[in-house]
Amino acid sequence: MKYFRSFLRYSPKIMKMETSSTATSQKCIKEGQAEIRLASEKVFYNPVQEFNRDLSIAVLSVFTKDYIEEKLARAAKSVKKSEDIVEDVTGNNSEIPVTVLEALSATGLRSVRYAKEVPNVTKIIANDLSEQAVETIRSNIVHNGVEGLIETSHDDACMVMYKHKLPSKRFAAIDLDPYGCPSIFLDSAVQSVQDGGLLLVTATDMAVLAGNSPETCYCKYGAVSLKTKSCHEMALRILLQCIEQHANRYSRYIVPLLSISADFYIRVFVKIYSGAIHCKKTTSKLSMAFHCVGCDNITLQPLGGFKPNPTEKNPQQMKAFLPPAPAVGEHCVHCNQRHHLGGPIWSDPIHDDVFVTRVLSHVQGNPGLFGTAKRIQGVLAMVREELPDVPLYYTLDKLFGRVHLETMPMLTLRSAILNAGYKVSYSHAAKLSIKTAAPAQVIWDIIRTWEKTHPIKPAKLESDPVAKHILSQDIRSGIDLSERPDANPISRRDGQLRFQFNPTRHWGPGSRAAVNIGEEKISKAIRNQNKYSNKDKTAEKRGHSPSNQDDSHKKSNVNFEQTVM
Repeated sequence: MKYFRSFLRYSPKIMKMETSSTATSQKCIKEGQAEIRLASEKVFYNPVQEFNRDLSIAVLSVFTKDYIEEKLARAAKSVKKSEDIVEDVTGNNSEIPVTVLEALSATGLRSVRYAKEVPNVTKIIANDLSEQAVETIRSNIVHNGVEGLIETSHDDACMVMYKHKLPSKRFAAIDLDPYGCPSIFLDSAVQSVQDGGLLLVTATDMAVLAGNSPETCYCKYGAVSLKTKSCHEMALRILLQCIEQHANRYSRYIVPLLSISADFYIRVFVKIYSGAIHCKKTTSKLSMAFHCVGCDNITLQPLGGFKPNPTEKNPQQMKAFLPPAPAVGEHCVHCNQRHHLGGPIWSDPIHDDVFVTRVLSHVQGNPGLFGTAKRIQGVLAMVREELPDVPLYYTLDKLFGRVHLETMPMLTLRSAILNAGYKVSYSHAAKLSIKTAAPAQVIWDIIRTWEKTHPIKPAKLESDPVAKHILSQDIRSGIDLSERPDANPISRRDGQLRFQFNPTRHWGPGSRAAVNIGEEKISKAIRNQNKYSNKDKTAEKRGHSPSNQDDSHKKSNVNFEQTVM
């Protein structure tokens, strides 16, 4: 019960219990300007994703304005085309239609919030495969008085999108927030978004994307994941390349606006455009990754590139080429260990700095609209500071832990990189991240310089040949460890909420299709902790061996566990 109370203290406006005239309790959830009621425990709601929903509303609020302006600018190029748009699409209305599909709506909370909080939206379709979920959505639409904007749909998400493939039926924005991997929805999604439309995609299967199961990652996303300290940004880049590959099949391509790693999931916001000539540039945006198993260094190998090929008629002409391969030797030059090969990953920028700045300004100007406004501001402030053309990052603990050294202060390391003439930034995806274009040789030279005044214990050096090989090499760069003021980024200086601590226990993705709030979920989680180990201890006290327990009893426990999950 104490955990439940602590949850309510963290977010007092999230939930209250109401009792209907039929004596059945309903959970009532307030978030933003929406209030939804849940009559069934089988309808999925996760309070952890409030940051996700707030950020999506902020992004859509800025996007819808850009979308309308872009449509009007295209129409203005041709008077005839402009008249067709006004008469056939908007039905003699001066507004450009902005339709949004929430393909996996569950409670309908996100759709209701979009209807109430996102400007310029003309229609929202809230779809779900569960009949109970659709009934809940309908009741919540009426409860919030948004019947004129939201239309419910009880269908398979892919089928809904395939039915809207025609340009005249496409959506301005599609929101995909599934439980787990979103790849099964991407083929239909990239075909059903308007040219210049927005695709919002969430992935929660972080274990697969972060390298725990690279073969599964290839099956689902078409890329081999790597177990590295920069795995969260790697996950974002794997998802982006997956969306790009699906779009390319239909002569379409993506333009990332914002890519976020937060809590237990990743979330990307990408625009979809059509153009076969632009699809040819995809190879220059993707790279294979060579990951050293010894020092964790990653070297990228682009799949393709473009170089100038001027002619008299077209001095700006570019020509595609295949870069030489491989980008690394058989052994790592820094630690003499072998490489693992992963990818392909998206190696182009994952954010649009101008768009991110406008979203940040929107949140700063309307802090009362978002329950997680401080966190959004902190994360977007870090995103703006990230080096756009530097994929992946190092981490402070991994660098110094690899050679068993006392960890250097972050500002000292950042100052040393700046003193060497290279830029450096944090990544929003990791608290101890170091994102820099400095060669790995410079980074290890900094560490070797630090080791001169903070020597490693001889016993550790002799027992670890990798650390010995790294530290035994000569320092080739002139390293200056003196600290400088600009090493401390503005977001850190201003005390922005950049990395949020988990507010309560049981803070995570939760189980599929369940209301992830209340005492019952927590009590089950506590009850099932160490169930089998406790049973074994009881058997030992009684003089019985755990191995001699009745198999049927084990099966009944398994069935019970499946039931409560």
